[in-house]
Amino acid sequence: MAATDEEASKTYPEMITEAIEALNDKNGSNKSAISKYMESKYGELPPAHSSLLTAHLARMKESGELLFVKNNYIRPGADAPPKRGRGRPPKPKPALPPVADLPSPRPRGRPPKPKDPLAAAVAKATAGLPRPRGRPPKVARPAVSVTAAPAAAAAAAGGVVKRGRGRPPKVKPSLVTEAA
Repeated sequence: MAATDEEASKTYPEMITEAIEALNDKNGSNKSAISKYMESKYGELPPAHSSLLTAHLARMKESGELLFVKNNYIRPGADAPPKRGRGRPPKPKPALPPVADLPSPRPRGRPPKPKDPLAAAVAKATAGLPRPRGRPPKVARPAVSVTAAPAAAAAAAGGVVKRGRGRPPKVKPSLVTEAA
């Protein structure tokens, strides 16, 4: 069957959609049925017809012009959901306020060190928090020697004796010389 000039000038996607509509199967048309229809309708097709058909079907499937369901190609209807890409869909973005109210973006890189680190640390510790985080520092007390006489005097005065860390050293008895 010879093709007319109008039929010969049709592109592959046009021929594919025409074949699917003409076959009019509710489950869709497979690749071999589309190919047989095109060969019977248009007669002379290029030698690479099967690979061209495969490539165009794949491209039309990727672009959403055709749906591929159970090895059949179907034209998407008006009620068909839009084609979704691979992976997780992006989260919906919140509505942005007017451009004038947007804060300036944070500069890149590490922020510079403050000139006075102690003042910056004090300001950071006291800003916004009712009290600083972590364990409070020990209260500085005057150091008292651990000898027995000052300890007795401190106890008599009502003060608290500060001890060193760990086990106290063993008290060595003084050597007593016998005067005989």
